Amino acid sequence: MNNEPASTDVVETQLSRASPSVNLRVLIRFLIFALLYPAALFLAAWTFKWAWGWAYYAILALSTIIGRALVLRRHPELLAERASYRTKEDAKPWDRVLVRIVALYGPVLTWITAGLDHRWQWSPDIRPSLQGFGLAIVLLGTVFSNWALVVNRFFSAIVRIQHDRGHEVVRDGPYRVVRHPGYAGGLYVWLTTPLMLGSLWAYVPALLTACAIVVRTALEDRTLIAELAGYDEYAHSTRYRLLPGIW
Repeated sequence: MNNEPASTDVVETQLSRASPSVNLRVLIRFLIFALLYPAALFLAAWTFKWAWGWAYYAILALSTIIGRALVLRRHPELLAERASYRTKEDAKPWDRVLVRIVALYGPVLTWITAGLDHRWQWSPDIRPSLQGFGLAIVLLGTVFSNWALVVNRFFSAIVRIQHDRGHEVVRDGPYRVVRHPGYAGGLYVWLTTPLMLGSLWAYVPALLTACAIVVRTALEDRTLIAELAGYDEYAHSTRYRLLPGIW
């Protein structure tokens, strides 16, 4: 499961209907569409002269492009699964709400708040060293999430047991560290995005997004233990959901 803008389903849905020969072209359109969302950062700031904003945008852009390219090469069928999540009748009702908070509303509100803060200088100055630390964690979070995306061919956009795709427990790569590395990466990103962008006010929507990620993780973990064969055993061997040594 992941934390992407839910509104990109307009373009992703085309992936489920496309033949392999046009998958690449549709994927490129999806990437262009998805990369427009972080532009809210600069629209709110009303300037392009923002080095930290560009560094942040570059991380998100490269993460999205590289992640999708690797999935297209390794698990092209996953693109169809992710594209058609709105039509899945077995998707959990509670996740249809949470996915939009985690993947769309929370991120966009965080970017808008950070942009407005940069424009009007609401927050006190944050030391560049702290912003650099935030950059490092944001980068780490995107890498960790992409690693999970590439390793797990069941990395759906919505919480459901994918019986139609032979759903099974994934134990490789980052799944040896925590049970939900995709969410973990997203959590690391949203806990440090305001720090990197120098906006304490952005912590209001960012922390709400982080809380929604924790709730979604707990509910999905409960679902997998109850409904996915072998997951209960996996949960005993890989103890932590998001933060090693904590939870």
